[in-house]
Amino acid sequence: MEKSPISSVTSVTVLLFVILVACKFGQAVLEPVVFAVFIIAVAWPLQKSMQARVGKAISLTVTVVMTAAVVLALFSLIAWGGREVVEWIRQNLDRIQEAAMTSTSWLEEHDIFVFTLMAEHFNAASIVRLLRTVAVRVNTILAFAVIVLIYVILGLSEAEFVRARIASLGNQMTGQRLLEGGRKIGEKFRTYMFVRTIASIATGLAVWGFAQFMELEMAGAWGVLAFALNYLPYIGSLIVTALLPLFAFVQFGSFETPLLVFLGVSVIQFVIGSYLEPVFSGSALSISPPIVLFSIVLWTFLWGALGAFLGVPLSIAALTICEQFPSTQWVADLLSGGRSTGAVTPRPS
Repeated sequence: MEKSPISSVTSVTVLLFVILVACKFGQAVLEPVVFAVFIIAVAWPLQKSMQARVGKAISLTVTVVMTAAVVLALFSLIAWGGREVVEWIRQNLDRIQEAAMTSTSWLEEHDIFVFTLMAEHFNAASIVRLLRTVAVRVNTILAFAVIVLIYVILGLSEAEFVRARIASLGNQMTGQRLLEGGRKIGEKFRTYMFVRTIASIATGLAVWGFAQFMELEMAGAWGVLAFALNYLPYIGSLIVTALLPLFAFVQFGSFETPLLVFLGVSVIQFVIGSYLEPVFSGSALSISPPIVLFSIVLWTFLWGALGAFLGVPLSIAALTICEQFPSTQWVADLLSGGRSTGAVTPRPS
């Protein structure tokens, strides 16, 4: 007896709710696993292409080293750009104070005392707490990186074994659908990273060139930060778009230049996000823009900054798996904006 549509929708909704609750409360356990699986899916073709020529051990070592180097380079760029910004703030505290006084004078004329409110919420004790939080967060990131690295090494070494186990399932059709879904997820993950990398490079170069044109200080640092933060869809762009006008206001002390900077950076983000990324991705990712935004907001709420990065890949993976099974294909058709490729119908071997 077939399930009614209402029953199917209810089952899927309840299942999604249970999964999301588990992800929220099990973040410390699940987050490194999911991130490691994403890295494995992206890096696996590199190991597979080398394995037949140089052996499993060497190909695994080279893949892990190259992957770790790429991730370390990205975080190093963010750290360098952030350090440049902090150093600039330290050297320009007087200018920042003067700009703050200028910008709040109008508000204080209307009985909105910004500095009084800030003094009530930001004092020496709050700064100490902030520094302690940052120190704890740094230690947490280091521990997280080590755990992810271990998972990546184990996952890459066991990838072929897992694939063989799935292929040998008693229900061969289910096994073939899972393998096909895994293959498509890997392809889409690599497409997603390719698109994000191209868009990030274009964003970084455009912001750097625009900052040079506007004679903004730290043009190189802003270009690097725009490149690195663009890997966080929407959120990274929002950070750069909000910070640049503020620093321009401190540097120039007028409202005209920050307004021009805001408009210029907004145009850059809009052109690259609305035209360049769709040109490179096309319909390969099979996910509608509203779902992209919802995924980012949802997973940012659940897992913070890493959730903002993993939100879209997780949605891509879920929709791709839904495509493979007739009972859930309607979910992929609904949320992909009509661009899903449809379920495969593998034949038993």
